[in-house]
Amino acid sequence: MLENKHILLGVTGGIAAYKSAWLVRELKKAVADVQVVMTKSATEFITPLTLSTLSQRKVLLDLFPPSPDETSAQWTEHVQMALWADIMVIVPASANTVAKLAHGLADNFLTTLVLALRSPLGVSPAMDVDMYNNEITQRNIDILRETGCFVLDPEEGELASGLSGQGRLPEIERIVKWIDGILENTHQDLRDRKVLVSAGPTFEPIDPVRFIGNRSSGKMGFALANAAAQRGANVTLVSGPVHLRTPRNVKRIDVHKAEEMQKAMDKEFQTADCVLMAAAVGDYAAETPSQHKLKREGKEQLSLQLKANPDILKNLGGRKKKQVMVGFALETENEVAHARKKLAAKNLDLIILNNPNVEGAGFDADTNVVTLISSDGMQERLPKNSKFNIAHQILDRVVPLLK
Repeated sequence: MLENKHILLGVTGGIAAYKSAWLVRELKKAVADVQVVMTKSATEFITPLTLSTLSQRKVLLDLFPPSPDETSAQWTEHVQMALWADIMVIVPASANTVAKLAHGLADNFLTTLVLALRSPLGVSPAMDVDMYNNEITQRNIDILRETGCFVLDPEEGELASGLSGQGRLPEIERIVKWIDGILENTHQDLRDRKVLVSAGPTFEPIDPVRFIGNRSSGKMGFALANAAAQRGANVTLVSGPVHLRTPRNVKRIDVHKAEEMQKAMDKEFQTADCVLMAAAVGDYAAETPSQHKLKREGKEQLSLQLKANPDILKNLGGRKKKQVMVGFALETENEVAHARKKLAAKNLDLIILNNPNVEGAGFDADTNVVTLISSDGMQERLPKNSKFNIAHQILDRVVPLLK
């Protein structure tokens, strides 16, 4: 996967920076085109001349032209390189750079480039053991993972400080395999396609305090949006109320009620190539929500008059022209029969069936167990896997339908 690929290699300040010379050499041996980007701190550990010689490219270091005589093109070089890259990896990534990436800071060429990046991003943290285990560093690494960044955990061993523990940069061979694996699993087969994803629950108000909702976490829909974006799609994510971070390169629209989700989906539908309806839209809403908090005094029972919410997926399926439509069916009995009925009734191309009572497929889990059923009769059960990996497996079935 490395041959003829455009690889941006970020090098940050840490003793492991010297190993970047070996990494550049191995990537070049694999016939990759490597562009090195360094922070100024990294130059204290290895010279730009060394990496420039090995990569056969000028090392990118300064965000601003060094003199007024430089061409104006340099002012947008971070944007140009972000579009050029098939992947960007930061090896090693210092605690300082990890913190900047997690919080969107852009105070040097490398961090500015990351914000403009459209291709997959990989980060290989390397630092002293206590810095790595610090709660703040771990929180920042979690943020990177949640937003769709690939993180290669450091290894345990002897460190430059004389201490021993986790924080050591992995061996170059392992890093090269990691980069190759990212490229293999993030094909750009959805480039220039518009993918519309819905995720999460809907909350239907009873009064200003209470609502009718469900236990959907939104994780499957966010995984689909993340995977589609990594494959080059132009992704719009319409999400109900969830506590999840927006994946990189994804446009997010937040809604609460089913009617709000319907309006947002309707607006984006006409220009969509594919719709992935992973949201758990509430079937009913209160007929007349109270404008004030309902009081319990003197009431042993409370009756609510409910009305049916719009069937968003059925409405979109009825309007389908060129779009590939994918729905989800959460069933607890007669699963396949109910899913096939929904597939036909809503004019879908593919339906993803899961049962929350199956181990590894429950609410708020990071894994899922699903069965894929297509309109042409195909039925395939996928074993337990992370929702991110299952998202890619679903997209593997969607891509041929788009063609």
